[in-house]
Amino acid sequence: PMAAAELNAFGAVVFDPPAAGAKAQAAAIAASTVAKVAAVSCNPATLGRDAAILIAGGYRLTRVVPVDQFLYSAEIEVAATFER
Repeated sequence: PMAAAELNAFGAVVFDPPAAGAKAQAAAIAASTVAKVAAVSCNPATLGRDAAILIAGGYRLTRVVPVDQFLYSAEIEVAATFER
């Protein structure tokens, strides 16, 4: 993951982690000055954990959209946006 100091060069960040989530990256984003974050996840539970890290870091969850892109499967993608 990129460090908070590296992320500070950007106005927005998009992350799309594996099913295990992005705990370390969410913490680095929360410690940065990035104003907007978009997250895409194939695991709503780990996205919830990562979202809690971002919210504790001062972000506000502005939108969550479930995406049922895998027909005949119980799997879903979730997209979320956060702003400071």
